[in-house]
Amino acid sequence: MSGSPLEFIGFILQIFAYLVIARALTTWFPNARQYAIVQLLYQITDPVMIPISKLIPRIGMIDLSPTILVFTLLIISRALGARPILF
Repeated sequence: MSGSPLEFIGFILQIFAYLVIARALTTWFPNARQYAIVQLLYQITDPVMIPISKLIPRIGMIDLSPTILVFTLLIISRALGARPILF
């Protein structure tokens, strides 16, 4: 990064996108919420995930809101000039 404030914001959005991915993966493990690190992950992502989940209805048992949020965050971060971290 060249130090632009917009690039830094894009970088933070990418980190948040990966936190949302981690949160989505924890739903595959029924007892994951009992661990402190997973509770912290939910505390960090809940302020964004809860409103998004209310806007986007589930398709049966599938919640597409994390996927839509991750794509949106990554698109915004790239538009701000941040280089991709992993993909």
